[in-house]
Amino acid sequence: MSDTRAANGKTAIVTGAGTGVGKATATLLLAEGWNTVFVGRRKNLLDDAVTEAGRNAAKGARALAVGCDVSNPAEVDRLYAEVDKAFGRVDLVFNNAGVGFKTSTIDEVPVDVWNDVVSVNLTGSFLVARGAFAAMRRQSPMGGRIINNGSISAHAPRPGSVPYTATKHAITGLTKTLALDGRPFDIACGQIDIGNALTNMAASMTTGMPQANGEMATEPVIDVQRVAESVVYMASLPLDTNVLFMTVMATKMPFVGRG
Repeated sequence: MSDTRAANGKTAIVTGAGTGVGKATATLLLAEGWNTVFVGRRKNLLDDAVTEAGRNAAKGARALAVGCDVSNPAEVDRLYAEVDKAFGRVDLVFNNAGVGFKTSTIDEVPVDVWNDVVSVNLTGSFLVARGAFAAMRRQSPMGGRIINNGSISAHAPRPGSVPYTATKHAITGLTKTLALDGRPFDIACGQIDIGNALTNMAASMTTGMPQANGEMATEPVIDVQRVAESVVYMASLPLDTNVLFMTVMATKMPFVGRG
């Protein structure tokens, strides 16, 4: 059977695209016909990801690797300038870049760590969404979609996760406000909350994680490809339809219920 996949003329930006969820999502978007911009701090990882993804890209779909610290306003401005020059518009942004910190009570969290986590997870998401919103409301045809990576931690904390959990709760506020403010400009905004996708950050789930009752326990995990498929589904909808919140999680992870 011949492969009929082809470029759809739309452009997607994925942050944190060098590894994990971001890489899997950017790779799948390219395969589904999106011009895809792989964004991250480590350009060498982005270049490798683009090369790998290109082997399964839809006909005519193009990939671009852009090194960018999303917490730096000047670098984010440069990102959108490069995307505009290469593709002329922005149809989708997956605000995925994020960092965490080791399990610690609040008194054990250094202030510089707090500032770093807030800078990447929250300020970075703000800056990338800000640039997307500006591009989407001014382009013709107007509109687009922003998808924020919220995490299960946007609903319930793990023990000892103050910086990460605080930023992910804030992402929910960002999502809701953008969903409201985007209405006049055909800009849809939704959030994907991920539970136990097996990335480098989540590898410890397979060896033991602190539980609410004080015990340590291994937890079920899911392949990052399931998350990528979920993001691409959200992205595939027409702009008159929005998935405001989607939770994608390991079925048996300790989230639903007590404990």
